[in-house]
Amino acid sequence: MTDETNTDAQAQADEQQNQLDPGFFKVVNEYLELTNKQSKEHGLKRISMAALYAAARFNVHTFMGAAGAGVADERQDFLNYMTKLYRTMLNEHLDGLGHERGIDVGPSELQAELARQAAAKAAAQEQPSA
Repeated sequence: MTDETNTDAQAQADEQQNQLDPGFFKVVNEYLELTNKQSKEHGLKRISMAALYAAARFNVHTFMGAAGAGVADERQDFLNYMTKLYRTMLNEHLDGLGHERGIDVGPSELQAELARQAAAKAAAQEQPSA
């Protein structure tokens, strides 16, 4: 992924995350129902690893289909983007589930990013229109 493509993809992902898409959450919930069912037979750790393995394989499949002949050129950008995205998702769920369950999960890595986004949004709103 080029820097421009990566930035566009991140902006699109951020926008999608801010919009609650019932279809997206329906798929997520169906997937979680399946993993919960499987974990009863195979255990949480095995299903957790299987889900990660399957997600990695599917994401690479999707990336290779979209990148076409540019896979080699975009490999490192793809790996960096997906690693950052997954870390962000882990932080979001640690923060959310920790709060929901009343568990101290330690300081959030997202607090600084959220504060930066809020400051940028406020600054954009203060700028006079042309």
